[in-house]
Amino acid sequence: MPPKKEPAMSAFERKRLENIAANNAILSGISATADKIIPLKPTIPKPKAKRPTSRKRDPIKITHQPATRRSTRLAGVDADNDTLKRKFEVEVEAEAQKAKAKKLRVNGDLQLGDIPVEGRKWEAGVDGLGLLKGLSVRGAQPGVRTFNEEDIEETSDEDLKELRLRMRNLKMYEKWPVQDIKLVPQRIYSMGFHPTEDKPIIFAGDKEGAMGVFDASQEPIKAEDDDDEEADYPDPVISAFKIHSRTITSFQFSSVDANAVYTSSYDSSIRKLDLDKGVSTQVFAPVDADEELPISAMDMPSTDPNTIIFSTLHGALGRHDLRTKASDAEIWGLVDQKIGGFSLHPLQPHLVATASLDRTLKIWDLRKIQGKGDMRRPALLGEHESRLSVSHASWSSAGHIATSSYDDRIKIYSFPDAGSWKPGTDLTDEQMKPVHQIPHNNQTGRWVTILKPQWQKNPFDGLHKFAIGNMNRFVDIYAANGEQLAQLDGEGITAVPAVAHFHPTLEWVAGGNASGKLCLWM
Repeated sequence: MPPKKEPAMSAFERKRLENIAANNAILSGISATADKIIPLKPTIPKPKAKRPTSRKRDPIKITHQPATRRSTRLAGVDADNDTLKRKFEVEVEAEAQKAKAKKLRVNGDLQLGDIPVEGRKWEAGVDGLGLLKGLSVRGAQPGVRTFNEEDIEETSDEDLKELRLRMRNLKMYEKWPVQDIKLVPQRIYSMGFHPTEDKPIIFAGDKEGAMGVFDASQEPIKAEDDDDEEADYPDPVISAFKIHSRTITSFQFSSVDANAVYTSSYDSSIRKLDLDKGVSTQVFAPVDADEELPISAMDMPSTDPNTIIFSTLHGALGRHDLRTKASDAEIWGLVDQKIGGFSLHPLQPHLVATASLDRTLKIWDLRKIQGKGDMRRPALLGEHESRLSVSHASWSSAGHIATSSYDDRIKIYSFPDAGSWKPGTDLTDEQMKPVHQIPHNNQTGRWVTILKPQWQKNPFDGLHKFAIGNMNRFVDIYAANGEQLAQLDGEGITAVPAVAHFHPTLEWVAGGNASGKLCLWM
């Protein structure tokens, strides 16, 4: 067969192919020209990652941010009116200065009459402190009990049963309901019982630096012209003062002056309140006003009323003699992460127990300071590591340490021979093991103050016990052997009494909640 002839290409098809070829030629020329004008960037090899090296920690300085710029258009200011624009900028700057001033530490003495907390609840002011004159030194399931009457009745040990029965008889304060005893405006972060045995006097500090004082011995007074038996009584006399600019972290009471109350704060200062004069005096703060040294806890040796020991959120421990300048204070870096709480042994105050975010309980000896420069610090006697961070470490006068941690455990350690330890004694891992571990929900979350065990310092009956808040809206009482003694509750408790404290000698227990209110059992 003769071969088939290719069909003739139409003029239209020929023209289309010519256009395609011409376009391709133009694009190729453009690419070549671009490469000549803009050469490709040379490939830069990535540097090898360097291992982080340890460096000296510099003091943190407060940096004041300039006022945030705001749109004049959104504020309704005419863009062409320079006078209005300038006025608007001045107002923004003034607002920024006010916000900054609220968080600055106030140096010098504070007259309580000049710094009352505003509000009807605290209108007693300085006059309310008149009741304190002449003192002498002495995961929560709300309402679900974890300790009840059956636990008490089934107790086989007679001494333990007697103690449980006695603690069970503690009754909720009845002169005013809980909702009427609001000590401070914000969440209670710290509390303290004045050591006097004449009457129960409770101090509370909140997260914004306000201090509230309440004398629970006062009696409700009904209005004379009100014959209605069911008439409401007036609010209790409560005094509250803004003595710090940030969270108040602890209270301590002088062993020689019944009118002296010491407070520490995240604003980097420690102040002494004179109840008789109504004056709060700063006794410690960094020399540099811009240095941040937020104080997380404070304690005072029972043998030396002129010395204060404090810890910081930067992992340091400090010692300051109140008779010297703040610049003479000794500050030692103990750990790399924050120390959430610490305490001194009541009878051996050279022994310090610290609880840290690094998950450890550590015991230090202030009699032996060793090392040079940044490595200078008290001798470390021993440590014990938990699965998660440890919130607080509390010494009892019998040599027990109680800790709370985020692994949902209360751990009790026992060192009855601590008084015989030589300076710098090395404690073995076996000695540092807890003798009792108590399951306890310690997951407070963001809005509840961290749960911390607090021992009764000098129990009148010699039986050592501690109090700690319960997420189910109770206060738990435990003995040194880990046995639960009581679970305190009462009518009107609508929030977790997270901050729990024993009176140093008497069986009075106070609990403070996130609403600034007091629960009291006596």
